[in-house]
Amino acid sequence: MDADASRQHHDLTFAVLALGGISYALLQSLVAPALPNIQHSLHISENAVSWVLTAYLLSASVATPLLGRLGDMYGKQRLLVVVLALLSAGTVISAVSTTLAVLLVGRVIQGAAGGIFPLAFGVIRDEFPRGRIAGGIGLMSALLGVGGGAGVVLAGPIVDNLSYHYLFWLPLIPIVVATALTYFLVPESPIRVPGRINWAAACLLSGGLVLVLVAVSETPTWHWLSAKTVACMLAGVVLLVLWVRSESRSEHPLVDMRMMRIRGVWTTNAVAFLLGFGMYSSFILVPQLVETPAGHGYGFAATVTEAGLFLLPATVAILLAGSLTGLLEKRFGSKPPLLAGAVLSFAAFALLAVAHDAKWQIYVAMLLLGCGIGLAFAAMANLIIENVGPAETGIATGMNTVTRTVGGAFGGAAVASILARTVPPGGGFPTEHAYVEAFAACAFALLAGVLVGFAIPQRRPEAAFAHHPAGDLGAAESEPTRARA
Repeated sequence: MDADASRQHHDLTFAVLALGGISYALLQSLVAPALPNIQHSLHISENAVSWVLTAYLLSASVATPLLGRLGDMYGKQRLLVVVLALLSAGTVISAVSTTLAVLLVGRVIQGAAGGIFPLAFGVIRDEFPRGRIAGGIGLMSALLGVGGGAGVVLAGPIVDNLSYHYLFWLPLIPIVVATALTYFLVPESPIRVPGRINWAAACLLSGGLVLVLVAVSETPTWHWLSAKTVACMLAGVVLLVLWVRSESRSEHPLVDMRMMRIRGVWTTNAVAFLLGFGMYSSFILVPQLVETPAGHGYGFAATVTEAGLFLLPATVAILLAGSLTGLLEKRFGSKPPLLAGAVLSFAAFALLAVAHDAKWQIYVAMLLLGCGIGLAFAAMANLIIENVGPAETGIATGMNTVTRTVGGAFGGAAVASILARTVPPGGGFPTEHAYVEAFAACAFALLAGVLVGFAIPQRRPEAAFAHHPAGDLGAAESEPTRARA
């Protein structure tokens, strides 16, 4: 199929992009419920096995903005094929691993495929008719939450009936298919951004993110106010400050700091951080809560498979809410769905903080959370794209994905630290009050997200996409960032 013909098959293009996106999102969360099984199989400590998740998040945080920028420079479809090939290679390495070191190598390579979503957003913006851009980007963004929730649901049956190796062998099939279909069916974007990569800034960004995320991820062991945590966090912040300084002075910045100062960009990224805090925390808190034996005053003695089913309403709701967001955005713009999503997510954690004694309460909370995440994630990507030009789509959405990932790392570490404080020295289960504190912390973060969301400027999608490349490529490429600040 030639490029001109493929440009007319937007549903096919979207299906291929969605297949790759869901496969990546599955791998992000599929291992979380299986960590005890992996720990036992590899004969390693609980702290060591946590790096199976941490390494993935670190790699994704570092690679995502870099891949978004490279896609803007050299072609989004070309980079998407490369990224999916990397994801396939990392998945094979993880699947055959029999030691922690090999597994971590595979997970780092998998995480480097984090550019899938910003690259896919760019393809949709460049190729789809103006009226379908908002809905396509919204649904694609919601698939990140769908894949994350589905991974937690599917992990139990896979581990219970097969082994942890199949957590990677099974997703490999759709990844390989998505790689081939992307190469043959997804058209290459006509938009290019000439320039070079500021590798010094890339190293500073990588080092800063690594140090901050390592500090946050290790807090259950190091504790929040220990010398290790504080020193690691401060070193990371210093490198990130130097990164901002380097980018501000560079003729070819990896991330245009003028773009990051746009009110619609930085406020949306702040909400992304807080939403990530809540979503990733739910993947830790809810399974642990329901798997606790009822004799401890809470919990339902659920198996890993049954714990995943508690999250099933959230997964279904994310998909349904995300698919409806495009229609809502056409009528109301992107800001109202984001605010509604943040409010629903806040309500979910507030409910869990005060009521978690019956199964139906967990199901209702997960339904609320799924609706909230679906609406918010779908609207968030469009809010970013509405405030930047087509030439900046990859890096802008990449940074939004990074802030969401970093928020998730902070959230996961924060709730793990809250629970760990009440576990007896010889082992056992956290107290019920610790879960109440953890749910309340997530509710507070989501409430802050609602308040920040009100500061996002309201724009309607048809105005934001007025310079669609199909209609006015030159205007889209030349639109200056500073004019929208």
